[in-house]
Amino acid sequence: MFDLVTSLITPVTSLLDKVVEDKDQRAKLAHEIATMAERHAHDLAKGQIEINKLEAGGNWFQQSWRPLCGYICVLGLMVNFFVSPLAAGFGWHIPQADMSVMMPVLMGMLGLGTLRTWEKTKMVAK
Repeated sequence: MFDLVTSLITPVTSLLDKVVEDKDQRAKLAHEIATMAERHAHDLAKGQIEINKLEAGGNWFQQSWRPLCGYICVLGLMVNFFVSPLAAGFGWHIPQADMSVMMPVLMGMLGLGTLRTWEKTKMVAK
């Protein structure tokens, strides 16, 4: 998106030559237009930082929802592939969790974790 805004800046600044007579005023307006996208991106980043600070300072549930979701998926896997087969050996029937609901959540979480590992190995993120 930043490239799109940058590509639109040149035609707009060339129009300033035709509209604005004063050379200093034209240069000032051209600079304002050229830095508008950067300022907007900077303001968005500052806003996101403030949101992140508020979320990080929340209560236990707000801070722990992602790990808790992972624990629930792991418990479901444990019941399906460890507890239920062992109990079946003793003649007990334990109902299994529906993996068609859990696996997309777990795979999404693991996929994000894998991307983070890739970022760290490529030294993209600190």
